[in-house]
Amino acid sequence: MKRTCAIGEGTGGVTPGPVDALALEQILRILKKRMAEWKVPAVGVIAEKAVDRPFGTLVSTVLSLRTKDKVTEEASRKLLARAPTPAALAALQPGEVESLVKPVNFYRTKSRNLVEIGRRLQSMFGGSVPRSLDDLLTLPGVGRKTANLVLTVGFGDYGICVDTHVHRIFNLWGYVATKTPEETEFALRAKLPRKHWIPINDILVAFGQNLCVPVSPWCSRCPVADLCPRQGLKRSR
Repeated sequence: MKRTCAIGEGTGGVTPGPVDALALEQILRILKKRMAEWKVPAVGVIAEKAVDRPFGTLVSTVLSLRTKDKVTEEASRKLLARAPTPAALAALQPGEVESLVKPVNFYRTKSRNLVEIGRRLQSMFGGSVPRSLDDLLTLPGVGRKTANLVLTVGFGDYGICVDTHVHRIFNLWGYVATKTPEETEFALRAKLPRKHWIPINDILVAFGQNLCVPVSPWCSRCPVADLCPRQGLKRSR
């Protein structure tokens, strides 16, 4: 049976204080080196191979909500093979999209939203994904996480994509003290050095999926455990 430990056990020292600017640089440098060992988040994989990178990022991110990466990746590939452009997506019916993206969670709602996204991109944005956070937020099913990911991964523009992993880990580190991902985004915009804005989501999603998992994270295996205060964490492995 796997042993779990309370905070302070098995990490070989006193728990440090909240992560400051210097510790953050060290942590991110270490995690970047370890990323080669971890699976890249599905949205990045799809974006790399999409005919239209911003559009591929938008589609795969909409599909990824509360869906495992493996399912997201397969559904995104199928849909983008059939509809590689906003015009092609706009020409589909929701039922056709459903047959391509099932079994992603909420596939019926996502399918309706995606068809409407394709139509709005055609009618309102000249058949292209807009390069503006405010414009992206007008699209159905697109929240701040999705819009920021389109800007950072799709366009390579500055933005901070905060999903549950980014929100949870930055609070675990004590770098921010926030209650929601949106609060975390604005706190990071005020505090996080701009050079980290674009890569931070990929780094922390990979870290959060492989080691710093939501339930009983693998602190005993973590390369940055000695720098982490584990704010609010009750159990770990």
